[in-house]
Amino acid sequence: MSPSFELTILGTGSATPTLRRNPSAQVLNVRDKLFLIDCGEGTQIALRKNKIKFQRIETIFISHLHGDHYLGLQGLISTFSLLGRNKELHIYSPPGLEKLTELQFELSGSKSCYPIYFHELTKASIETIFENDHLTVQAFPLKHRVPTYGFLFKEKKKLRHINGRVTKDLSIPHYAFDKLKKGEDFIHPDSGELFPYKELTLAADPSYSYAYCSDTAYFTALASIVKGVDLLYHESTFLHKDAKLAKKTMHSTAKQAATLAKKAEVKKLLLGHYSSRYPAIELLLDEAKLVFDNSILTNDGDNYRLSGSDN
Repeated sequence: MSPSFELTILGTGSATPTLRRNPSAQVLNVRDKLFLIDCGEGTQIALRKNKIKFQRIETIFISHLHGDHYLGLQGLISTFSLLGRNKELHIYSPPGLEKLTELQFELSGSKSCYPIYFHELTKASIETIFENDHLTVQAFPLKHRVPTYGFLFKEKKKLRHINGRVTKDLSIPHYAFDKLKKGEDFIHPDSGELFPYKELTLAADPSYSYAYCSDTAYFTALASIVKGVDLLYHESTFLHKDAKLAKKTMHSTAKQAATLAKKAEVKKLLLGHYSSRYPAIELLLDEAKLVFDNSILTNDGDNYRLSGSDN
């Protein structure tokens, strides 16, 4: 069975690639649908290393147009063409990415052999930008030097499970199962007897949520947007001793990321987007844990799976 809700970290560095860390990129798998979040240099290689079938990616979310968050995109969409892709690709980003992509196609004398649809993010408030049967994705503005957006992925409420033993004993017809799973009582058409759904079903599996906050200065209003999520990825570029530099560059410290996680009452904080100035990133974790204990240092290749229990 495919994972219900699974995040794979492809890149955790900031600004430039290093031998240990790629720039920002992640893949979220929700019920076997793959969503690519940012696409820094080296993303294609990271996808292959993590054995992710990237031809299945249909939707890409780019937080902003700094190179460490999108410079791997042109290579990826060109590879899609070389591999004979024909299904459409949807890309969500701040304005300008379509123009950049078209210019690269023009100057290289190439073109895509499959449809690419660009969706520009321009709203100054949170908005729903994607929805399918199981998931909604919302974009919300962050505070950075260029237009930047975070993304909130929320599973919809799942269906309850049929209690097969009880329904068999009571001879409940199968045509009633769909409504029962949605939480609707069943009234027998012959006897008129009412059967409460809670007696014929078992509780639904949990629905999960994930918030991705890439480059951003610390601001408390963000806490209300990511309130109570199961996983929060929040950039932690600097140690708090470098808070002045963080403020100047409109980034966050590990302490600020943890403070935001605590205010938002999230279940787990994932730290990332580390400055290469720190040879020992464990210092970032120590700083965060003083404020929010359930903080984790992410590394390239890490995997976080939610499917009935937290891991």
